[in-house]
Amino acid sequence: MDIKPINKKLKLYGFNNLTKTLSFNFYDIAYALNQEKNQEYIQYIDEEYNADRLAKILTDVSKIIGANILNIANQDYEPQGASVTMLVAENEVFNDEPIKLTENESPGPSSEAVVGHLDKSHITVHTYPENHPDKGISTFRADIDVSTCGEISPLKALNYLITSFEPDIATIDYRVRGFTRDVNGKKYYIDHKINSIQNFMTSKTRDMYQMIDVNVYQEKIFHTKMILKEFDLDHYLFGTAKKELSPGERKKIKKRIKKEMIEIFYGKNVPQI
Repeated sequence: MDIKPINKKLKLYGFNNLTKTLSFNFYDIAYALNQEKNQEYIQYIDEEYNADRLAKILTDVSKIIGANILNIANQDYEPQGASVTMLVAENEVFNDEPIKLTENESPGPSSEAVVGHLDKSHITVHTYPENHPDKGISTFRADIDVSTCGEISPLKALNYLITSFEPDIATIDYRVRGFTRDVNGKKYYIDHKINSIQNFMTSKTRDMYQMIDVNVYQEKIFHTKMILKEFDLDHYLFGTAKKELSPGERKKIKKRIKKEMIEIFYGKNVPQI
């Protein structure tokens, strides 16, 4: 199977039928001293990422990948959580026009700078705020899917999304499906270079996180998971500061938070650390 990236302009027979899907989970962890504060955190994070703000983020994503928005459906849920689904469409591609292919792996714009390039298919986000009934831990999860058909990879939106959510932990999947034909009928199963999802992040982001890749190149499946390297207790405390806690309390809370983060990162329950 030929999966080498294409290094020249390609004349396609009709539309580029490759489907490229970027899927990831972002996690934000918080700790509160009591259930009342935990509920306050849930309310805070639920409002911080309500349906209107999520729709704004996805609108920016559509600009980054050059999408034409057809429809937006957004919903806030009770008692918490929100969803946004955006349908997008690609501009027409004529048979006799060469397609400009993406040959380099590089980060897209940050959340402070939005530009444009392509379009098609759908963009969705769902949020899941929740908390532990008696351990003081709260976890906010955002699931995002960016799926396009055409020339540009949704990976160009990755840097913007990371800087928008600033996650403690993230798991990211990217896959290219299907094939497209050139004017001579030859099939192409990928139309851009990619060795790792990490190459689409800035050096600043890569320095902040510990990362693991699991890639299946022959199937065009790429997986990266990431967890913050530095641990500052004040970053995770909600409604209090670490200077207000005794050394013993700090140690106990730090253990609980680290256990939660390790379990999410590795996707399994672990004994108390």
